[in-house]
Amino acid sequence: MERSIEPTLWYFGYGSNTERGTFLGRRRMRPLEVRIGRLDGFELRFDLGIGRGERGVANVAAREGDHVWGVLWRITGEQALHLDRTEGVHRGFYRRLGVEVSTAEGERLPAFTYHSFRGRAGRKPSRRYLGLLLAGAHQHGLPEEWVTRLRAFELARDERRPRQGRLL
Repeated sequence: MERSIEPTLWYFGYGSNTERGTFLGRRRMRPLEVRIGRLDGFELRFDLGIGRGERGVANVAAREGDHVWGVLWRITGEQALHLDRTEGVHRGFYRRLGVEVSTAEGERLPAFTYHSFRGRAGRKPSRRYLGLLLAGAHQHGLPEEWVTRLRAFELARDERRPRQGRLL
């Protein structure tokens, strides 16, 4: 059975896809519209592993009373399929999750985001990765309380670099 492609959809980015250089440049997306939004009933985690160490990338998990700020990108159905490939949906890294996101203007929009069940507690964002989220938050004018929450995340030790003060 052939999968029908929606003409346009709203995608809610909460991780590195909030940053314009990543979304527009690296992912080569051309959104039709951009808004900021808040996903209620979820929390931001950095529990998806990269490499062997403690570095992790963003994921969302249901959590009553919490919320995640991010960017709503209105994209074509073809772009959504391309985004699925860049996010590893075909390899089972993430899966699409249908959500409802509140805009800054109070509108509620049906959207999709990415979620993974592969998360593992104890992972943390790298300085570079968290920097992408902070850059995206500033580029789109996300609330200062969200920027403060992002800055509060403990950073991962980069296992690829030797420890400072250690003689080689």
